[in-house]
Amino acid sequence: MVNWNGDIAKIALPTPFAVGDVNVYVVKGDALTLIDTGVKTKRSKEALTQGLADLGLELTDIEQIILTHHHPDHAGALDFFAKEIPVYGHKNNQRWLAISDDFLENHNRFFLDYASKFGVAEELKNKLIHHRDEIRFLSERKLQGYLAEGDELPGLPGWKAIETPGHAQSHLSFYRESDGVMIAGDHLLAKISPNPLMEPPILPGGIRPRPLLQYNASLQKILGFSISMVYSGHGDEVKGDAVADLIQYRFERQHNRAMQVKSMLSDKPLSVFEVCKQLFPKVYLQEVGLTLSETIGQLDYLENLGEVETEIQAGVILYSIA
Repeated sequence: MVNWNGDIAKIALPTPFAVGDVNVYVVKGDALTLIDTGVKTKRSKEALTQGLADLGLELTDIEQIILTHHHPDHAGALDFFAKEIPVYGHKNNQRWLAISDDFLENHNRFFLDYASKFGVAEELKNKLIHHRDEIRFLSERKLQGYLAEGDELPGLPGWKAIETPGHAQSHLSFYRESDGVMIAGDHLLAKISPNPLMEPPILPGGIRPRPLLQYNASLQKILGFSISMVYSGHGDEVKGDAVADLIQYRFERQHNRAMQVKSMLSDKPLSVFEVCKQLFPKVYLQEVGLTLSETIGQLDYLENLGEVETEIQAGVILYSIA
């Protein structure tokens, strides 16, 4: 049974992904707002419809949608709502909501190029690209307006957007200073550490984003806020007195993980893919995109600390202890 907690109601929706349920939030304000949508499946729509019914609402009562980020478990179900309903989010959502042929071509070229630089086995490279007929969990939509750092959320007086890139280049968290409540999407989760995912640069041919470094900076950033409660995109809420401890725990776990990666380089220089196979021996074949993102994040972190250095041999980047 879904209930209001003041002016916020959390609805947990099923997903077909390993992460499990995703949380979306109904927020009362000048406009009745849904923050994130869930994934575009029949089961998710049924659960969303039932959750809204528990609140005495229907899908058609939602007046606007605001996105924390573009991933399909958070933005995929925009098609459940009329095209006229305004949708807001960071400008970096839009390329994933339009899915133009140019974007797909640039996306695939970027990942195939880095697959070669990372030393990925030829038979796995196609797992890194998207085909139009595979993008079944996304909804095409044009954002009504863009939200950036410090912007007040339309229809929700007192709420402001906080840019928290890392898990996604489009990621925003939403903060209300009056009571210290934050709706954080996948930025801070109680039980799991979000995987900062590699994405193509916003401008084709630009510098590759370093998502783990971005994520760490975004975690550090929210330590500067007075937070009473974090409503997360998956799992339970994080109460304010636990936020700083959880962030410190995430930093320590991630640093220890990076030191584990560094130890793998003690015998000889390795490519990203060679490190990935050691780091994820049981799952890298099935989840090559996710595991490569995690691996390059750790190597970016070590390189930023000056712990490792790189050289290029036969077009492949090799990492060694500095």
